[in-house]
Amino acid sequence: MTASRVLVTGGAGFIGSHVAAAYVDAGYEVTILDDLSTGRLEHVPEGARFVQGDVRSPEARALVAGGGFTLLNHHAAQVDVRCSVADPVTDGSVNLLGLLNLLQGAQAGGVRRIILASSGGAIYGDGAALPTYESAIKLPASPYGTAKLASEYYLATFAQLYGIESVVLRYSNVYGPRQNCEGEGGVVAVFTRRALEGEPLIVYGDGEQTRDMVYVGDVAAANLAASRCPPALVHHVDQCAYNIGTGVETSVNRLAALVSAASDRAPRIDYRPPRPGEVRRSALAFDKAARGLGWRPRSSLVDGIRSTVHWLARGRETNRRATNVVG
Repeated sequence: MTASRVLVTGGAGFIGSHVAAAYVDAGYEVTILDDLSTGRLEHVPEGARFVQGDVRSPEARALVAGGGFTLLNHHAAQVDVRCSVADPVTDGSVNLLGLLNLLQGAQAGGVRRIILASSGGAIYGDGAALPTYESAIKLPASPYGTAKLASEYYLATFAQLYGIESVVLRYSNVYGPRQNCEGEGGVVAVFTRRALEGEPLIVYGDGEQTRDMVYVGDVAAANLAASRCPPALVHHVDQCAYNIGTGVETSVNRLAALVSAASDRAPRIDYRPPRPGEVRRSALAFDKAARGLGWRPRSSLVDGIRSTVHWLARGRETNRRATNVVG
């Protein structure tokens, strides 16, 4: 497949901005749609066109329908698991109704391929064998995971109805530069911010719960590969889905130790009760992505965390200097 014009939703956000930059570097004509609720303008790569808007809006649907896009890469989402448990209606509004709105635009506009960012860490639940393969039984532990799984089914339905090529990327826990380090940001970014500011690292549960940590640069490479791979016939929802992870479990306690070492700090660990809706263990097998996309993770966890800590420390120092100048 050759594609030159791509719309990246959520392209000012953490993962989406890396994906958009990879498209720009590869010579694609890139448009970004983002409401800036969590994304930031400074993350929009040079050379990309930016449109501010909500994926649920008529304007977003019109953009997809009239933009002449060959490819839609959908990363805009409500990604906070705790928010999905507390307010599943809002989660479903963004993650399901937003997708359906864009799918209608894609069908009207003749979009050839849609890449959907899904969640391998959230849709399989705790019952799957590790490392988990795409064919594993799905049992989401949160409304967020349920919405992501439902999104995959909607995409498969549109593929059957209208012949739109579909690729689903089921991410494990993505980390790296530009990740939100406030609130429900990824654990590596949150730990790094707290370590750099001399605060204790908050661990929910005993810290022995595990996550499959995949570096954002590897995730961007997976999106490029998914844009170029041969189309797959959709016989079932797993047919066009690929796990994007490392296959390795890493405990939250180990992540805390690695962040502490990379930041040259020794923060105290503050253990708190576990949070509802989170899986206990997670690791995704990437064998199918290696065969079908020619993709495999390249970045080591130590190097990736070091890069993340360096980026956050540099940003913190820049902000400190700017505050001193203004003061």
